[in-house]
Amino acid sequence: MIDHAIRLFKEYHEKNQNGVVLSSGSVKLLNSLLCSCILAKKYDEVKRVFVNFTKSYTIEPSLDTYNTVIQAFSEGGSSSSCYSVLNEMDKKGVKPNATTFGNLIAGFYKEEKFEDVGKVLKMMEEDYGINAGIDIYNIRIRSLCKLKRSKEAEALLGGCIARGVKPKAVTYRYLIFGFCKEGNLEGAKSLFKSMVNRGCKPDYYCYSTLINFLSKGRDFESAYRICKESMEKKLVPNFPTMKMLVEGLANSGNVEKAKELIGEIKEKFSKNVDLWNEVEAGLPQ
Repeated sequence: MIDHAIRLFKEYHEKNQNGVVLSSGSVKLLNSLLCSCILAKKYDEVKRVFVNFTKSYTIEPSLDTYNTVIQAFSEGGSSSSCYSVLNEMDKKGVKPNATTFGNLIAGFYKEEKFEDVGKVLKMMEEDYGINAGIDIYNIRIRSLCKLKRSKEAEALLGGCIARGVKPKAVTYRYLIFGFCKEGNLEGAKSLFKSMVNRGCKPDYYCYSTLINFLSKGRDFESAYRICKESMEKKLVPNFPTMKMLVEGLANSGNVEKAKELIGEIKEKFSKNVDLWNEVEAGLPQ
């Protein structure tokens, strides 16, 4: 597919260039091609296409172009190469934005180059005047959770709040998932409670993640309580998660609560009614 996209790109430009600098549409086509390479995880191809095509077809890279190249280096394990991209941007007069640095920070976290993370954050704020907003914090928190360093991510959340940056539901979602993956269900429940107390509304993924892991951890009472809350907001986890909770409640002696949940689901949501009838028929009597 990438070979086909590159061939079409070349054919288009060879047909339309006629020895002149092409319009901004060429930059958009180039950016689309670079994104396609990333989707295919052809990170080396991103570098080749960027270097060769901008020269061969006299295309001036845009901010989106540079951001895509930095994303490719970061995802491909070559984050240090991004410094040269930043240098080129400076020479071309293209100012980086939060997305530029967010991609770079994510890459350095992935490679566990924590000193470089600090270096980039300092560069971002002192050299370019870009303050770390919630999107940058979310990238950092998500990255730490992926590395199973969720306690550090929680501390970072505290720093975020102290700086007056307001967390979003997705911020807590990353943390809750991270704590759950590390088996710290009590920590995940505490985060969920803190989230609600701070006036941040849990989204579908916050609820479903916590209910799923609590059910796997056999904390069916907590899962049931959080599930009831989510259902009041018409945020119902997927069928496998709900089935695990219902059967867990029934098998731990809470048949009535299990049937109550099934009844509410069937009453409010017509989807999967037949499947729920089968589940209910199989519950202990």
